[in-house]
Amino acid sequence: MKKKLYLVIGLSLFIFFVGGLKIGFAASISVASDTLSSQKVNTLANHDIQFTSPTGVASGQTIIITFPADFSIDAALTFTDIDVLDDAVQLTLAAAPSGATWGAVRTSGTVITLTNGTTPVGAGSVMRIKIGTNATNQSVGVKQITNTTTNGAKAIAISGTFTDTGTITVQILTDDQVAVTATVDQSLTFSISDNAIGFGSLSSSAACFASPSPACSASEIEAHNIIVGTNAGSGYTMTVNGTTLTSGAFTISANAANTASTVGVEQFGLRATATGGVGAVVAPYAAAGFAFDSAAFPDQLATAAGPSANTTYSVRYIANIAPQTEAGSYSATLTYVATANF
Repeated sequence: MKKKLYLVIGLSLFIFFVGGLKIGFAASISVASDTLSSQKVNTLANHDIQFTSPTGVASGQTIIITFPADFSIDAALTFTDIDVLDDAVQLTLAAAPSGATWGAVRTSGTVITLTNGTTPVGAGSVMRIKIGTNATNQSVGVKQITNTTTNGAKAIAISGTFTDTGTITVQILTDDQVAVTATVDQSLTFSISDNAIGFGSLSSSAACFASPSPACSASEIEAHNIIVGTNAGSGYTMTVNGTTLTSGAFTISANAANTASTVGVEQFGLRATATGGVGAVVAPYAAAGFAFDSAAFPDQLATAAGPSANTTYSVRYIANIAPQTEAGSYSATLTYVATANF
């Protein structure tokens, strides 16, 4: 009976002794990820590592990030290429821990060690570690980590004296880029609303403007419009070519320069205004007067310096005669050309 009693007492003491010890158990990190800027083999990449630490990080404890052997951490990588955040709050880093400042160093070609200073990280905190040019807190990072030379799943280990452990798997690809191609066909819009306009009967005592009728209009009106548009990188030019009003050997003098209408003086000319797109009328056809610079034909009437939605050019014509202008049936043929500059 005494022997059995001693055994029970001894067992009770052993259980009490073990229960009084402060034994630390490693916990597994959770919600862990690593987002790479590139997952292509043998390519420089940034890393954005995140995980939840169940037990936190006490003062002086370390977090060690160990990459597989075929990763390569640039030998010149320092704390300036690393950001560490605790629950989205940026931590101050240096080469060695001091006070609230953490130490962050490349301890080998595959290992980065972070050492807490004197500010504990609480249990359940989300740790975020940026490595590479994505580090921007104290300075913009310049050094990165070279991906493995082989493709496949690679496990990055999280360990250290902070007792939490775990792995984060990333997938390295032979090529992580997709080449996408497309073609935009060239386009040029060019139309003339009316190919037969006229002045009707001219008079030396009144100005005459061409109309679609064709008949003389006492006031300036649009005889027709020309629409031009293109997706050409250097835009387009539109020119006009032809002759003044002619009847056999007789002609009505044209305005070489932009000139206002003058009743009783021979004149033939045109001008235009532009709406829409980026096209513009050029001299001498852009002013309020009229011109027909046949010496420069084919003469530039309008232009766009770059791609343009449709521009509508409203074209107006003037014809004035002198009392001595020869009688006859006068006509002119004008040729408009739009050239896209692809």
